[in-house]
Amino acid sequence: MVVLSEDDGGVRILTLNRPERLNAWTAEMGRRYFDLLEEADRDPSVRAIVVTGAGKGFCAGADFADLTAIQSGDYTDEQDPRPNTFPTTLRTPVVAAVNGACAGLGMVHALVCDVVVTADDAKWTTAFSRRGLVAEWGLGWILPRLAGQARAMDLLLSGRVFTGAEACAMGLAVRAVPGERLLAEAVAYAKELATQCSPASMAIIKRQIWGGWQAGLDEARDEAVRLMMESFRRPDFAEGVASFLERRPPDFPPLT
Repeated sequence: MVVLSEDDGGVRILTLNRPERLNAWTAEMGRRYFDLLEEADRDPSVRAIVVTGAGKGFCAGADFADLTAIQSGDYTDEQDPRPNTFPTTLRTPVVAAVNGACAGLGMVHALVCDVVVTADDAKWTTAFSRRGLVAEWGLGWILPRLAGQARAMDLLLSGRVFTGAEACAMGLAVRAVPGERLLAEAVAYAKELATQCSPASMAIIKRQIWGGWQAGLDEARDEAVRLMMESFRRPDFAEGVASFLERRPPDFPPLT
Protein backbone atom coordinates (compact mmCIF):
# COMPACT_ATOMS: atom_id res chain seq x y z
CA MET A 1 0.00 0.00 0.00
CA VAL A 2 1.32 3.45 -0.88
CA VAL A 3 -0.25 4.89 2.30
CA LEU A 4 -0.50 2.89 5.53
CA SER A 5 -3.10 3.35 8.25
CA GLU A 6 -3.05 2.34 11.91
CA ASP A 7 -4.81 3.39 15.11
CA ASP A 8 -3.29 4.36 18.43
CA GLY A 9 -6.11 5.10 20.83
CA GLY A 10 -8.19 7.88 19.32
CA VAL A 11 -5.41 8.80 16.87
CA ARG A 12 -5.30 7.57 13.25
CA ILE A 13 -1.70 7.45 11.96
CA LEU A 14 -1.30 7.67 8.18
CA THR A 15 2.12 6.94 6.70
CA LEU A 16 3.10 7.85 3.15
CA ASN A 17 4.77 4.64 2.06
CA ARG A 18 7.11 4.92 -0.92
CA PRO A 19 10.34 5.07 1.08
CA GLU A 20 12.50 4.07 -1.88
CA ARG A 21 11.37 7.33 -3.56
CA LEU A 22 11.37 9.46 -0.38
CA ASN A 23 7.56 9.19 -0.61
CA ALA A 24 7.41 11.22 -3.82
CA TRP A 25 3.80 12.06 -4.65
CA THR A 26 1.84 10.19 -7.29
CA ALA A 27 -1.82 10.28 -8.27
CA GLU A 28 -2.24 6.82 -6.75
CA MET A 29 -0.78 8.01 -3.44
CA GLY A 30 -3.01 11.08 -3.49
CA ARG A 31 -6.19 9.07 -4.01
CA ARG A 32 -5.28 6.61 -1.26
CA TYR A 33 -4.27 9.39 1.16
CA PHE A 34 -7.45 11.40 0.61
CA ASP A 35 -9.61 8.27 0.86
CA LEU A 36 -8.03 7.44 4.20
CA LEU A 37 -8.47 11.02 5.42
CA GLU A 38 -12.16 10.86 4.52
CA GLU A 39 -12.50 7.51 6.24
CA ALA A 40 -10.86 8.84 9.41
CA ASP A 41 -13.00 11.97 9.37
CA ARG A 42 -16.17 9.84 9.26
CA ASP A 43 -15.04 7.50 12.05
CA PRO A 44 -16.37 8.73 15.43
CA SER A 45 -13.59 6.86 17.25
CA VAL A 46 -10.91 8.98 15.51
CA ARG A 47 -10.35 12.28 17.32
CA ALA A 48 -7.06 13.33 15.64
CA ILE A 49 -4.94 12.30 12.63
CA VAL A 50 -1.14 12.16 12.34
CA VAL A 51 0.51 12.12 8.90
CA THR A 52 4.14 11.12 8.45
CA GLY A 53 6.45 9.42 5.95
CA ALA A 54 8.11 6.00 5.87
CA GLY A 55 11.88 5.86 5.78
CA LYS A 56 14.00 8.99 5.42
CA GLY A 57 11.49 11.32 3.77
CA PHE A 58 8.17 12.97 4.51
CA CYS A 59 7.40 13.68 0.86
CA ALA A 60 10.01 14.73 -1.69
CA GLY A 61 7.45 16.41 -3.94
CA ALA A 62 5.90 15.19 -7.16
CA ASP A 63 7.43 12.02 -8.53
CA PHE A 64 9.89 12.85 -11.32
CA ALA A 65 8.44 10.10 -13.51
CA ASP A 66 5.14 12.00 -13.47
CA LEU A 67 6.88 15.33 -14.13
CA THR A 68 8.70 13.80 -17.10
CA ALA A 69 5.43 12.37 -18.45
CA ILE A 70 3.76 15.78 -18.09
CA GLN A 71 6.66 17.42 -19.93
CA SER A 72 6.43 14.93 -22.81
CA GLY A 73 2.62 15.01 -22.98
CA ASP A 74 2.39 11.31 -22.00
CA TYR A 75 0.79 11.80 -18.57
CA THR A 76 -2.56 10.01 -18.52
CA ASP A 77 -3.44 9.53 -14.83
CA GLU A 78 -6.83 10.98 -13.95
CA GLN A 79 -6.78 14.04 -11.70
CA ASP A 80 -8.47 13.53 -8.34
CA PRO A 81 -11.31 16.07 -7.97
CA ARG A 82 -10.22 16.72 -4.37
CA PRO A 83 -7.61 19.51 -4.33
CA ASN A 84 -4.33 19.23 -2.48
CA THR A 85 -5.76 21.59 0.14
CA PHE A 86 -8.33 18.89 0.97
CA PRO A 87 -7.09 18.32 4.59
CA THR A 88 -8.17 21.87 5.48
CA THR A 89 -11.80 20.91 4.82
CA LEU A 90 -11.88 18.03 7.33
CA ARG A 91 -13.51 18.34 10.74
CA THR A 92 -10.78 16.29 12.44
CA PRO A 93 -7.45 17.99 13.29
CA VAL A 94 -4.50 16.78 11.21
CA VAL A 95 -0.95 16.83 12.62
CA ALA A 96 1.99 16.55 10.21
CA ALA A 97 5.09 14.78 11.55
CA VAL A 98 7.77 15.87 9.06
CA ASN A 99 10.46 13.24 9.48
CA GLY A 100 12.72 14.05 6.53
CA ALA A 101 12.77 15.46 3.00
CA CYS A 102 9.83 17.87 2.61
CA ALA A 103 10.00 19.44 -0.83
CA GLY A 104 7.69 21.14 -3.31
CA LEU A 105 4.32 19.44 -3.27
CA GLY A 106 5.42 17.64 -0.10
CA MET A 107 5.81 21.00 1.59
CA VAL A 108 2.30 21.91 0.46
CA HIS A 109 0.98 18.73 2.08
CA ALA A 110 2.79 19.48 5.33
CA LEU A 111 1.48 23.05 5.54
CA VAL A 112 -2.16 22.23 4.75
CA CYS A 113 -2.18 20.14 7.92
CA ASP A 114 -3.45 22.00 10.97
CA VAL A 115 -0.33 21.55 13.14
CA VAL A 116 3.20 20.70 12.04
CA VAL A 117 5.89 19.01 14.14
CA THR A 118 9.22 18.52 12.39
CA ALA A 119 12.49 16.71 12.89
CA ASP A 120 15.03 19.42 13.57
CA ASP A 121 17.33 18.13 10.82
CA ALA A 122 14.60 17.49 8.21
CA LYS A 123 15.39 19.11 4.86
CA TRP A 124 12.69 21.51 3.64
CA THR A 125 12.52 23.34 0.29
CA THR A 126 9.88 24.88 -1.94
CA ALA A 127 12.03 23.87 -4.97
CA PHE A 128 9.57 25.29 -7.54
CA SER A 129 11.72 28.10 -8.94
CA ARG A 130 14.59 25.63 -9.47
CA ARG A 131 12.34 23.42 -11.61
CA GLY A 132 10.88 26.22 -13.73
CA LEU A 133 7.58 26.07 -11.82
CA VAL A 134 5.52 28.43 -9.67
CA ALA A 135 4.21 28.29 -6.09
CA GLU A 136 1.75 25.40 -6.39
CA TRP A 137 -1.57 24.64 -4.79
CA GLY A 138 -1.96 27.82 -2.77
CA LEU A 139 1.53 27.84 -1.23
CA GLY A 140 1.95 31.46 -2.37
CA TRP A 141 -1.11 32.24 -0.24
CA ILE A 142 -0.25 30.08 2.79
CA LEU A 143 3.46 30.88 3.21
CA PRO A 144 3.15 34.67 3.72
CA ARG A 145 0.45 34.08 6.34
CA LEU A 146 2.60 31.64 8.27
CA ALA A 147 6.06 33.12 7.86
CA GLY A 148 5.48 36.70 6.64
CA GLN A 149 6.00 38.13 3.16
CA ALA A 150 9.77 38.60 3.38
CA ARG A 151 10.45 35.00 4.39
CA ALA A 152 7.90 33.66 1.92
CA MET A 153 9.62 35.59 -0.87
CA ASP A 154 12.99 34.19 0.18
CA LEU A 155 11.80 30.58 0.30
CA LEU A 156 9.81 30.73 -2.93
CA LEU A 157 12.22 32.80 -5.04
CA SER A 158 15.40 31.01 -3.97
CA GLY A 159 14.08 27.46 -3.58
CA ARG A 160 16.88 27.03 -1.05
CA VAL A 161 17.07 24.09 1.34
CA PHE A 162 16.49 24.84 5.02
CA THR A 163 16.25 22.68 8.12
CA GLY A 164 13.30 21.76 10.29
CA ALA A 165 14.80 23.89 13.04
CA GLU A 166 14.66 26.94 10.73
CA ALA A 167 11.14 25.99 9.60
CA CYS A 168 10.07 26.06 13.24
CA ALA A 169 11.81 29.39 13.88
CA MET A 170 9.92 30.87 10.90
CA GLY A 171 6.55 29.64 12.17
CA LEU A 172 6.02 26.78 9.71
CA ALA A 173 6.07 24.24 12.56
CA VAL A 174 5.12 24.46 16.22
CA ARG A 175 7.98 22.24 17.38
CA ALA A 176 11.32 20.93 16.08
CA VAL A 177 12.60 17.82 17.84
CA PRO A 178 15.30 15.19 17.30
CA GLY A 179 14.21 12.78 14.60
CA GLU A 180 14.16 9.74 16.88
CA ARG A 181 11.53 11.43 19.08
CA LEU A 182 9.43 12.94 16.29
CA LEU A 183 6.63 10.42 15.83
CA ALA A 184 6.24 9.80 19.55
CA GLU A 185 5.91 13.53 20.22
CA ALA A 186 3.48 14.08 17.35
CA VAL A 187 1.30 11.17 18.48
CA ALA A 188 1.44 12.35 22.11
CA TYR A 189 0.27 15.79 20.99
CA ALA A 190 -2.52 14.23 18.90
CA LYS A 191 -3.56 12.05 21.86
CA GLU A 192 -3.90 15.14 24.01
CA LEU A 193 -6.26 16.60 21.40
CA ALA A 194 -8.11 13.28 21.26
CA THR A 195 -8.59 12.93 25.01
CA GLN A 196 -8.81 16.49 26.30
CA CYS A 197 -10.49 18.52 23.57
CA SER A 198 -14.04 18.65 22.22
CA PRO A 199 -14.31 17.27 18.67
CA ALA A 200 -17.08 19.78 17.91
CA SER A 201 -14.98 22.68 19.21
CA MET A 202 -11.94 21.60 17.20
CA ALA A 203 -14.01 21.22 14.03
CA ILE A 204 -15.40 24.75 14.39
CA ILE A 205 -12.02 26.24 15.31
CA LYS A 206 -10.54 24.68 12.16
CA ARG A 207 -13.28 26.32 10.11
CA GLN A 208 -12.73 29.66 11.86
CA ILE A 209 -9.01 29.65 11.09
CA TRP A 210 -8.87 28.18 7.59
CA GLY A 211 -12.00 30.05 6.48
CA GLY A 212 -11.29 33.29 8.30
CA TRP A 213 -8.08 34.57 6.75
CA GLN A 214 -10.02 36.62 4.21
CA ALA A 215 -12.35 38.16 6.80
CA GLY A 216 -11.87 41.53 8.46
CA LEU A 217 -11.65 41.85 12.24
CA ASP A 218 -15.24 43.01 12.70
CA GLU A 219 -16.62 40.17 10.57
CA ALA A 220 -14.48 37.58 12.37
CA ARG A 221 -15.52 38.96 15.77
CA ASP A 222 -19.23 38.88 14.94
CA GLU A 223 -18.97 35.34 13.57
CA ALA A 224 -17.12 34.24 16.72
CA VAL A 225 -19.90 35.68 18.90
CA ARG A 226 -22.51 33.73 16.90
CA LEU A 227 -20.51 30.51 17.14
CA MET A 228 -19.89 31.03 20.85
CA MET A 229 -23.61 31.41 21.54
CA GLU A 230 -24.19 28.12 19.69
CA SER A 231 -21.46 26.42 21.73
CA PHE A 232 -23.23 27.35 24.98
CA ARG A 233 -26.12 25.11 23.90
CA ARG A 234 -24.01 22.05 23.05
CA PRO A 235 -23.40 19.20 25.51
CA ASP A 236 -19.67 19.71 25.02
CA PHE A 237 -19.84 22.95 27.00
CA ALA A 238 -21.62 21.34 29.93
CA GLU A 239 -19.15 18.43 29.92
CA GLY A 240 -16.14 20.73 29.62
CA VAL A 241 -17.19 22.75 32.68
CA ALA A 242 -18.28 19.70 34.69
CA SER A 243 -15.06 17.77 34.05
CA PHE A 244 -12.99 20.79 35.08
CA LEU A 245 -14.93 21.33 38.32
CA GLU A 246 -14.92 17.59 39.10
CA ARG A 247 -11.20 17.31 38.29
CA ARG A 248 -11.65 14.37 35.92
CA PRO A 249 -10.90 13.71 32.24
CA PRO A 250 -13.64 14.99 29.91
CA ASP A 251 -15.96 12.62 28.08
CA PHE A 252 -16.88 14.67 25.01
CA PRO A 253 -19.38 13.21 22.52
CA PRO A 254 -18.10 12.20 19.08
CA LEU A 255 -18.92 14.14 15.95
CA THR A 256 -22.03 12.93 14.17
